[in-house]
Amino acid sequence: MAEPRLNHQWRLAAFPTGRIKASDFQWVEEPVPELKDGEVLVRAQYLSLDPTNRIWASGVENYLPAMRLGEVMRAGGIGVVEASRNPKVPPGTLVRGLLGWQEYAIGDGRAFNLLPDNPAIPPTAYLGLFGHIGLTAYFALLDVGKPKAGETLVVSAAAGAVGSLVGQIGKIQGCHVVGIAGTDDKCRWITQELGFDAAINYKREDVREAFGRTCPKGVDVYFDNVGGDILDAALERINLHGRIVVCGLISQYNATDRVPGPYNFAQILMKRARVEGFIVMDYYDRAAEGTAALGKWLGEGKLKYRVDVVEGLRNAPIAVNKLFDGTNTGKLVVKV
Repeated sequence: MAEPRLNHQWRLAAFPTGRIKASDFQWVEEPVPELKDGEVLVRAQYLSLDPTNRIWASGVENYLPAMRLGEVMRAGGIGVVEASRNPKVPPGTLVRGLLGWQEYAIGDGRAFNLLPDNPAIPPTAYLGLFGHIGLTAYFALLDVGKPKAGETLVVSAAAGAVGSLVGQIGKIQGCHVVGIAGTDDKCRWITQELGFDAAINYKREDVREAFGRTCPKGVDVYFDNVGGDILDAALERINLHGRIVVCGLISQYNATDRVPGPYNFAQILMKRARVEGFIVMDYYDRAAEGTAALGKWLGEGKLKYRVDVVEGLRNAPIAVNKLFDGTNTGKLVVKV
């Protein structure tokens, strides 16, 4: 009789206070259960690490139901079907879905998106450019930010997975693009390789003064990934009828006390600015549109992307903090 497959998992053991710690999770080894009719078994290849992991681990209901202690840590991922009792999803199929921080995931055919078998596209691209990251950059900027040629676009966390794409799409739209990042290397990458017009190192410069240098005509679109002081600085410079896309608030996800709102909130009234939040799930029904445009720009050499790979599922609880201390560049993933 064959030995049962063993699954290794990280389960949520405590709701993190402040920065995520390895002790907030429990490493579990257990047999993979038998499949039921309609189910498939997926072996994870790559798992996506995103700022939203911190939101999910908080135990608070957000745009998805709140996680409970003892559950496998929620995460999107890419994997290959190893066994199937669903004729629509045969073994060997590459799929994407909420696999969680584990080696094996089980679900019915509706739980996973079937992906094309295209050797020219690395699997990690389906977690980045051709996944939720690329769709976020595309729809959040174009549908919510509505940039126009000649306008000034400012992007925070500009060397991150979303921000690096947003700036390049802004250039395609004819904008003057300014990126904010935390190291000189990142600032060089977004300007010299990705084509941003200017960069601000927020750890070395006064952001408010730097806005005066890099955005002499003010800010028409601010793509916000961080919130906090940088949002306030952008509000000071926002132009009449400016648009602020709230895509992330990473500066406050680890906060242990309530975070005050922007001190320059009155600018929204004075400049008749529009502030709108963005969650990519709202646009999944238009995914084909976004993916086609991103693929076209990639083929034309107008888009570049970078993947930051961490080896080993064991390292997921520590690696996720790279998103919060700024040591990742591009899309952060775990190679299971």
